[in-house]
Parts: sequence; structure tokens; C-alpha cells
Amino acid sequence: MRFSEVLYDWGTEAGRALLPRAPFLPDKTRRSVEGRRDLLERIEKWAKEGRREAPLVWIHAPSVGEGLQARPVIEALRELRPELQIFYTFFSSSAEKLAAQLPVDFADYLPFDVVADVTQAFEAVKPDALVFGKLDVWPNITRVARWRDVRLALVSATLAPDSTRLRWPARNLLGPAYERLDAVGAISQEDASRLTQLGVPAERIKVTGDARFDQVWQRAQAVDRTKPPISLLAGHTGVTLVAGSTWPEDERHLVRALAHIRGRHAGLRTVIVPHEPTEEHLTRLKAHLEMDELGHVLLSQIESDAAEPREVVVVDKVGVLGELYTLADVAYVGGGFGRRGLHSVLEPAALGAPVLFGPRHANAREAGELIERGGALSVGDWAALEAKLGRWLDDAEARGKAGAAARDYVQGNLGAGRRNAELVLELIGGQ
Repeated sequence: MRFSEVLYDWGTEAGRALLPRAPFLPDKTRRSVEGRRDLLERIEKWAKEGRREAPLVWIHAPSVGEGLQARPVIEALRELRPELQIFYTFFSSSAEKLAAQLPVDFADYLPFDVVADVTQAFEAVKPDALVFGKLDVWPNITRVARWRDVRLALVSATLAPDSTRLRWPARNLLGPAYERLDAVGAISQEDASRLTQLGVPAERIKVTGDARFDQVWQRAQAVDRTKPPISLLAGHTGVTLVAGSTWPEDERHLVRALAHIRGRHAGLRTVIVPHEPTEEHLTRLKAHLEMDELGHVLLSQIESDAAEPREVVVVDKVGVLGELYTLADVAYVGGGFGRRGLHSVLEPAALGAPVLFGPRHANAREAGELIERGGALSVGDWAALEAKLGRWLDDAEARGKAGAAARDYVQGNLGAGRRNAELVLELIGGQ
């Protein structure tokens, strides 16, 4: 055993012992620690009552985003091998709600990566394969899996060029875990090449694509336009811009652009969906809109019949952005003017909306690919946003062509869920 692995074992065991006693933890961490209380007992109880004489695939996706990527893979496994049992784990407390909705036999937190705890879980569940999502590969889980002859896979795998995992000490610590993987489904050839730098043998990697495309496409097709909030905002006769996952850095440019463009496009309606609609954020945004004399109303006021839609609708709730993109003739996706990184451009693209976003989009490969295909434009400031938005507002044909290019881009990348499922099934063969 490497010295780094010995240190890792000490660290994980210390963390398991000390975290439950720590007096001041962030809420998210505290919920995660509390969620693991009696976890092994829950796993053993399910194994006694729910484990059948059938192959079992253990799928781990750390948080909501990876869970959404895993969903098409899970659904494809269900279709291809209905007799399979699927055991699903997650790391972050934010994934609890999603996990409860997945078509799996069991869903709960991932045990602490302590050899004794992981061994206990393996002995109870007896998986045939363990599948990690995106990049979240844990050293001790892979060690125990190898000891027990459990096949290991990584699906929708992606590794950024500037990832800390490619540098010391992370590379030294995690390298053995990646070397143990039996099969990897990479999002792209570039990701496949970088994964070899982590130790994954090149012959074990296939380019299977990104299952997020399947997920957003399915969600786009499932939107019910007859229900709120879409039904409350339907019927607008002009063009609708939906600005999703915005931050104050985005809104400074967006509001100024809207104020300048309103004289030429009186029928433009904008729906702004802040990424974090806190009271402080909403107060700042409303003040900015008032300063530029843009009439606005909160979605909650429309829902309570206290107001009618106005020039700008500010969405003061979470969980509805994917549906609201249905209203978009043009979409703006936030995050590109700040340091947090651009949010997903796939949701509006799947619904046929051409997309605008700020200059910082290097973290999102699909943003660059959308630009190449004519379905998106990047803007560097409010003036560029005004000009490029105005171009699409002035030319309905150009706007429609860009929207079709965006939708075609998503459609052209479908099928990764099934390809990744097939890769997993190859590992367990005829079991």
C-alpha cells in the first residue's frame, strides 16, 4: 500500500469519527453527516428484505447534476435488463429529493470511504458492478471492489484540462483508483485522452457521449404547457426572452441592454430567473429595474392573481426554470460574467431557443459547440448583448434558424444513456 493511501485511510477514519461531533458545520455538510447516521443498518435491512437472486448494479452519482446524468443510464438499464436490481448512492444532501424519484431499488447516501464501512456495505449488497458518474471515483471503494471481484465503471466521464486531479497531490492519491476501472464511457475524445493521464488504461475507454443530452431532451418533451407557471405567462403576442440562472454580474449587463433596446422593441417581454432568488438578490434586481424604468412584477404576484404580467417578470421561486424556457423565443443563460462558471445551455437549446451568454464559458464545452453550430452567441458587455439580441429580435428568420440549430445540436448528441448502459452490461455479461 502506498504511503498516500495510508494517510488517506487515517484521514477518512478521523473524519467519520469527528464530523458527527463537530459543533459548527455548514448546513449542507451537517445534513450530509446526519443523513449517514444508521446508514449501514439501513443498507443491511434492505439487503435482507429486498435483495433478490438477480444481478445488481450499484450506481453512485455525488450530487444533483450527476444524478440527472445517471438517470438516462438507469432507465436504459431498466429497459435492456428488466430483471436487474439497481442500488443508488449519492454524496450531497442536495441530491436527496432527486434520488427518491429515480427508478431504482434502493437509494441512500454513500457510506464514508472507510474500508470497514465499505466492506460491510459490499457484503450486504453483493453488487456485480459499481458505476461512478462523471468523475467521482473513491479510492477505498475501488480497493474493496477489486478485492471482491466487483467490476468497476465510470460513465459520462469528463475531465477539464485545468482539473486539480491532474496535479499533485490529487493525482498521486487518486491514480490507483482510476487504474482499477474496468471500463470508462468518456464524453469526448479529449476527455478520454486526459483520463489516461489519471491512470485509466486507454484500451478500457470508449467515447459514449454525455447523457445530459438525453436528460434535457426528455424533460423538454415532458413539459406540460397547460399548467402554471407556463399557462400564467402564455398568450404574449411579442417576443419573449427568458434569462435563466442569472447572477448580479449578469443582471447589470442584461438590464442595461433591455433599457436601451426597449424603444425599438416595445413588444419584448423578459422573464428573469435568478439562480438564487434570495430577498437580498431580488431587492437589488428590482432596484436596478426601477432605476432603468423597466416595469416589472414578481411571478408570485401573478400566481396569486395580484398582478398581470408586465414588461419584465422576475421569478422569485426555484425549480421552474426548465419549464419556463418553453416560453423563450430567445434565451440568456447566466454565469458567464462572473467567476462561478456558465450554467447549462442545454435546457433552452433542447426547446429550440437560440442562446446568449457572457464571455466566460470555457468551463462549458457545449457552449462553444453551440456557437460553432450557429445556435448561440457570446457577448462581452451590455452593448454587445443589446446588438446581438437586437439582431435576433429584428430578424425572425435568423432567430428561427439559430433556434433550429440549437435544437439540432441537442438531438445530434442523444443516445449516450443507452451507450453507457450497454458498456455497463458488457461488464456483467450474462449474469
